[in-house]
Amino acid sequence: MAARGQNRTKIKQQLKEGENGPLNRHWRGVFLDFLAESSNVTKAAEEAGINPSRAYKVRREEPEFAKQWRVALLEGYEHLELETLRRLRVGTKADGPKFDIANALRLLVLHRETVARAQAEQRNVSAAEVRASIDRKVEAIRQQVQDEKRRGAARK
Repeated sequence: MAARGQNRTKIKQQLKEGENGPLNRHWRGVFLDFLAESSNVTKAAEEAGINPSRAYKVRREEPEFAKQWRVALLEGYEHLELETLRRLRVGTKADGPKFDIANALRLLVLHRETVARAQAEQRNVSAAEVRASIDRKVEAIRQQVQDEKRRGAARK
């Protein structure tokens, strides 16, 4: 976040489309909280009352916000990974809203590079080491999915 007294990123009018009323001065915190919760920029922007383009522009121009964004995404992916594991353990049938494990795994794989960089920054280890750790976790989840499918097929 820009420090107090430091100039904020100037936003063009077209990047403000869809924003209603005055901007909440705490939009960055709201945005980052919802980004960590959902891993979804559009949803986080909606919750913060901003156009997603505003968030992307501020990320490009404010290094501290970009760092906080990566940390929020890392937290979001950890939530997704834990939810995927929980659903694998307890099932998905009568467990609330539909949960697509295959798409969750795809999302985790697609964003593993982002996660690796963020984890490397936090832990001060190489991105290659973090990527290898993520690959091991994803492979373990895939194996659990296959085992669950085999058990389901054997019951029929």
